[in-house]
Amino acid sequence: MMPVASDIDVLARFGRALADPIRCRVLLTLRKAPAYPADLADELGISRTRLSNHLACLRDCGLVVTVADGRRIRYELADERFGHALEHLLAAVVAVESDGTCPDTAEKECC
Repeated sequence: MMPVASDIDVLARFGRALADPIRCRVLLTLRKAPAYPADLADELGISRTRLSNHLACLRDCGLVVTVADGRRIRYELADERFGHALEHLLAAVVAVESDGTCPDTAEKECC
């Protein structure tokens, strides 16, 4: 029987995924709709090789999955709740930034 990941492990994995701006952009794009790697690379303006590395990280983190579509592979969020979580996270961060409670925003970019 596989052990269940602890809450800390789960949040750390999610944090690792969000630690890179390109992975954030991929997740935000996939929250709107599934996409093919070539289309994602074009939309994000990055090479397919670079995108492939980020998609592998997101797969390893368990946040995205591949879906066979004939001879092509499509990427999508592993669970639709990730899309909702991203929306809530964005709203919370914007709310905190706008009220000035993030101590680092005045001096530098937070996080």
